[in-house]
Amino acid sequence: MSLRQYEYALAVAEEGSVTAAAELLHVAQPSVSQQIRGLERELGVKLFARTPTGLVPTAVGRAFLREAEVAVSASRRARATARAGADELVGELVVAVQMGFGTRQLPGALDALRHRFPRLEVTVFEEPSSAELDRLCRRGVLDLVLMAACERSPADAHHLGDEEFVVVLGAGHRQLAADRVELRELEGEPWVRFDRDSALDGVLLNVLRDNDLTPTKVARVSQTATAVRWAAHGLGVTLVPASAVPQGYEHLVRPVFPVVSQPVIAVLRPGAGPAETALLEFLRQEIWAGSASFSPAS
Repeated sequence: MSLRQYEYALAVAEEGSVTAAAELLHVAQPSVSQQIRGLERELGVKLFARTPTGLVPTAVGRAFLREAEVAVSASRRARATARAGADELVGELVVAVQMGFGTRQLPGALDALRHRFPRLEVTVFEEPSSAELDRLCRRGVLDLVLMAACERSPADAHHLGDEEFVVVLGAGHRQLAADRVELRELEGEPWVRFDRDSALDGVLLNVLRDNDLTPTKVARVSQTATAVRWAAHGLGVTLVPASAVPQGYEHLVRPVFPVVSQPVIAVLRPGAGPAETALLEFLRQEIWAGSASFSPAS
């Protein structure tokens, strides 16, 4: 078995077809088919099953792919470390950010990282669930995670600051006349909420319960920008991190009382390299609420 075979199998799983995987990898389709057949023959199992919607991993295929992803990620990091010079770094950095947190700060830090290491390839994706982020961290797939602190946060997490939450109101809402909205004044309002396993919905649900508000939902969404837009159109009110409010909706946003905030942390993989360390430093240089009153982990 080879890392190339692992990469081909992961591409087929991601794209759902050999043809699309070949396009993604910039190789000929027969080459991908041959590598997958050879891998299945060597393992003595079927990794993929053909369905009306495309190729999907079998049960044993899913188990194999989980380990293959770890191996490929480790290989990429090893190549990047080997090629790293005093002023140059190449390879791939995989960053995951918990949906809604660090929306304003991460782009600036990534831009600084790009200027420092122009040949470094950075892959960033959003994940709503803290449990899934924790699982991916333990598998060694991620190089750096930006997330809200939770009970599962590791002891060596780096605290960057806090995200203050704000309420988003519809145009003409009576509470827009206030500089700060008392949460109890929102009794009876319908709420635009988030996916059940997301950290954002967990924060919102705790706020509603702590302030004796009925957690009535009018809709559930998976993206903060969608929640803001729907609230702005009067579908219901919502609660989001202040940095996650899209431009053009600031006039419909108000801070709340009691204040709602969440600590934001960065978690680096064990044995972090120069790219992860540099990105952490750039994140620390961004403006975070409450950052001056907290000493980050070293």
